[in-house]
Parts: sequence; structure tokens; C-alpha cells
Amino acid sequence: MAAAVEKPKILILGGTGFIGRNFVLFLVKNDLASKIRVSDKVPPPMAWMNSVHKEAFANPVVEFKHANLINPVSVSNVFTLDEGNFDFAVNLAAETKYGQSDKVYSEGIVRLSLNCAKEAEKRNIKFYIEMSSGQMASSEKKGVTEDCKPDPWTKLAEHKLAVEQELQQLTSLKYAVLRPAIVYGPGDSHGLTPRLMIGAIYKYIKQKMKMLWTKQLHMNTVHVEDLCRAVWHVLQQQQSGNVYNVVDRGDTTQGLVSDLVAQVFGISYEFLGAVKSNLARVNMAAVVEDINDKHMTPWAEACTLEGITNTPLNPFLDQELLYNKHLFLDGSKLESTGFTFDHPELKASYLQQVLDDYIKMKIFPACLLSGETSLSDRLPELDVENNKYEH
Repeated sequence: MAAAVEKPKILILGGTGFIGRNFVLFLVKNDLASKIRVSDKVPPPMAWMNSVHKEAFANPVVEFKHANLINPVSVSNVFTLDEGNFDFAVNLAAETKYGQSDKVYSEGIVRLSLNCAKEAEKRNIKFYIEMSSGQMASSEKKGVTEDCKPDPWTKLAEHKLAVEQELQQLTSLKYAVLRPAIVYGPGDSHGLTPRLMIGAIYKYIKQKMKMLWTKQLHMNTVHVEDLCRAVWHVLQQQQSGNVYNVVDRGDTTQGLVSDLVAQVFGISYEFLGAVKSNLARVNMAAVVEDINDKHMTPWAEACTLEGITNTPLNPFLDQELLYNKHLFLDGSKLESTGFTFDHPELKASYLQQVLDDYIKMKIFPACLLSGETSLSDRLPELDVENNKYEH
């Protein structure tokens, strides 16, 4: 009779965040680990978790350890186990907000990530995963592969690339890098959720949703559950030095996202097109400020009506994400290793699940869905082309 295979001990850095909480759930649900240590600066009770994620974190195999991973001493403490070393470490910790300064990203992405990777190398971790970004190059005609010439189109991705390059210098570290597309699913607040919120706002104010550029703009996606499965898959493969795009097979575009959001809320929408959008680009900062102001006013009113005084959600869109840049990834390398997707394409039902989850948690004002508002007759249309409100 064959001896039972011992389950691995897994360290998840940045584990109370969106991807981290779903990875903990994946491991617990499938009984894959003998020990799961979650390290984060945000403790689980303050991380806005739904009931399913809370239950996963309450499992006896899960242990939370508070840490500031920018501090090497904290990193060392997180990696320290009474019973030897962790088998696997997954780094999901990083500054995730767009529009931050180089200093913030240098500390919160580069320094933090290298602290963790160097400690993993020192501890002879069997295999290490670094979560990077899919925003490494923009291509309209063909999906970007992992060996493309890097040309990051956000500051966040620029610093993630710096981490990838530094990892190559850690010659005894066994690792792989994952570059995900836009990640969505339960717990998402930065991926597709802002566009979902904006759809609700346009229903609330009874106006047509207007967007920059065209429906052909690639906005490739991956469901968070598939991303978690991909992390586990790569941990089992243990092919060191590889970089993998993680992207579903749907080739999601801005047109598809808008159509699905419109389905969820029963609203109409239109795109300004390349000509008008390029005119807006001349004064993009002012245009983006006006767009966000237009969305924040009804959001704030709806939250007040529902008595929501604190929520991690807001419909703010950063300027970096509103340029004509395509997130178009080729995921064939990962699929060639035998990986398949449970959510091969984005569906309205997946967006509805995220929305229902947040309404149940009482951090998303359900009154946005009624379309009944005191703002509808007095909130002006936004003329993006001329950077002014249109009455």
C-alpha cells in the first residue's frame, strides 16, 4: 500500500487581498494544504470579506500573521516556522492602486517583492510564485506573448517588470511568474467592478452610458477562481524561470464588457470613437476628473440614502486605464502545460454574482438599481469631447 503524500505547507503573502482570499478558499475547499499561513498588513476582520471567505479563514489549517513586508525583519518572521520551512510561497502582496508615484511603487512593489523573494531563496523554498501584471505591452492585432519586447503601459506594470528582471538574478530560487489579464470575481474592487458600478450609476441617473474609444478595445479577463487554479497548477509543474500569461479564452473587449454591464442593469450605452476620444486626450487629466466627478456625486448620494457610511468600493477610474491601450494576451503557453479554464469567457451572470455579493454585504447601495433618483432631472450630461457638462 502506497504511503499517503504529505500535503504542503503554503505561505501566502498579501493573502487577505482579492486574489489572496480566493486562493485561501481554493486551498481549503479542496483540502490541498496541511498548513496555510496568510501574511498581510490588513487583518481578515478589516478586509471586507464575504461570509464564504470568512469561513475559509476560520479553518484550523489557516493562520494569519500581520506583517509589513517592506520591512526585511517582518519578512523573516513571516517565513519562520517551528517545524522547518514552507514548501511553497506565493507573493500576492503589492501596491495595487493605479496613479501612484514612483516612490510608492518602488517601495510597495519592487522592494517588497524582492524582500520576499530573497527570503524564499534563503529558506530553500521548493517553489515560489510571483504575481505580476499583464500590462507589459499593448497590441491591437495579435495577443501579446510572454517573450514579447516589454513596453509596460502603466506605472504599476513598469515596476512589476523590474521585479521580474531582478528575480532572474536569484539563481538558486525556483520560481515562476504569472501575468494575469483583468481579474474579476467575488471580492474584486479594482478589475471590472468600477465599470459595474458605473453601469448602476447610469441606471440611477437615467442617462446613456458613454465611454472613450471604441468597442474593439481589448480588455482581456480571467476569473479569479481560474487564476487561483493556475497558481496551484504552476506550483505542481515546478518549471523554474517560466513566465505565464493567465487569460481566459474569450478575448474580452470593451464592447463585450459594456454589453454585459448593460444587460445586468437594462441601460443603453455608446462609444465616443477614436476621433472624439483623441480630442479629449489633449486635456485628459481634466476630462478624467470630470468623468469621476460625474460618477461620484450619485454614488455618494446613493450611499447616504442607504446609510452606507463606510465601503471599500468607489467608481473612480484612473487616467492610466482610460488611454487607448489594449490588454490583449496570448495564453497558449500556460494551456500547453495542460491547464484548462472553468470560466472560459466572461458572462453577465459572473458580474451579477459580484454585484449580489456586495449588496448582501451592505457595501453597495441597492437603491442604484431602482432607477429612482432625485438627480436624474438635474445632473447634466458630460460632453467629454469638449471637456464640459452638456445641459
